Amino acid sequence: MNKFFLPLLFCLFFFSFSQAQEFSFGIKGGLNYAMGGEIQGKSSTVNGNAEYSTGTFTPDSNIGFHGGAFIEMRFGKFLVRPEAIYSSIETEFSLVNSTSIYSVEQLTIPLLVGYNIYGPIDVYAGPAYNNIIDATLEKTKDAIVVQNSPLAAQLGIKAGIGRFELDLRYSRSLSSAEAQPIDIDNDNTVTNGVNQMDGVNLATFDGTLHHVLLSLSFKLFDSSASPRRRSGGCYF
Repeated sequence: MNKFFLPLLFCLFFFSFSQAQEFSFGIKGGLNYAMGGEIQGKSSTVNGNAEYSTGTFTPDSNIGFHGGAFIEMRFGKFLVRPEAIYSSIETEFSLVNSTSIYSVEQLTIPLLVGYNIYGPIDVYAGPAYNNIIDATLEKTKDAIVVQNSPLAAQLGIKAGIGRFELDLRYSRSLSSAEAQPIDIDNDNTVTNGVNQMDGVNLATFDGTLHHVLLSLSFKLFDSSASPRRRSGGCYF
């Protein structure tokens, strides 16, 4: 299914473009807030004594950013909207005596289908293809696996004001949880004569992320504002 998503997207794009009653394209950018991910400590001992936490650690999200471009075709109250979005996502794990930043860079290609519910307000949903560019987890040199499936599902609402749009959406990864083994580096420090350790050593890590995106879009071209169309279904 994964290998057919992009060819299907291009086929639907060209078909929709040829049939569209209105057409626009533009750029977008904004903020994102991530959810998900987990570190599960495993039983570890030093000199026969338990030294490391076996607890479960979930992260707090840091505000990330995204930017990209879109094309939108309208058919009366319906719309089809392919996009390409670069996202920088961060979450922060609070370990026993330290923190670890989980960073992900990804390119997302959604194919959204929407409906105009009232005036300038549209709702939409659709699948998305996530290509992970880079992923790192501080305090470990292990290769991080973010997802076992590149597919996601997106759902959102947007409102247009002239050439601008405000867009709020939820993107949920369709990956299943995957516990990969990691080894967290422990930087021992001495505080008030007491040896302090990070408290986590061997662990399993699930890097599956879901996130909320708040975007501002600008239409570089909008056929409804510049209604020029040649015969044969091509704008400009």
